[in-house]
Amino acid sequence: MGKVLEIGISENKSSKIVNVNEVEAIKGKGLVGEKHFKENNKKRIQITLIEIENINHYNKITGTQIPAINFLRNIVTEGIRLNILVGKEFFIGKVKVRAHDLCRPCKNLQESFQQKNTVKELLYTGGLRCEILSSGKIFINDQIIS
Repeated sequence: MGKVLEIGISENKSSKIVNVNEVEAIKGKGLVGEKHFKENNKKRIQITLIEIENINHYNKITGTQIPAINFLRNIVTEGIRLNILVGKEFFIGKVKVRAHDLCRPCKNLQESFQQKNTVKELLYTGGLRCEILSSGKIFINDQIIS
């Protein structure tokens, strides 16, 4: 069992992701206030997660101190291995989600970090892409139960 450590949303592609204490998750649409929120949203972009343990490892091996929120995922988790959840349903607080795919890093993330090996280092540890199966609020410190 893990927990929600941070929550981040970004209104559009040009705005920075910001920390929030809670977010409304809407089944089939995404997170309210998030750039990807829309009717009949693609399953794999409704909500994204990443482990703080992988962020800390990345910062250690690269000698950086990049804040977790800058990794461009909606939910930063602690205490749960996300990769084993691909293809499974689980709860983030009271919100039910299904993990569809690994969330591989992109060149934009690499460029924003001004690092050469971001894509390589985070290829299998960059988080999860999930579908929201039930609506509700997600809060900091919510339990993540698989």
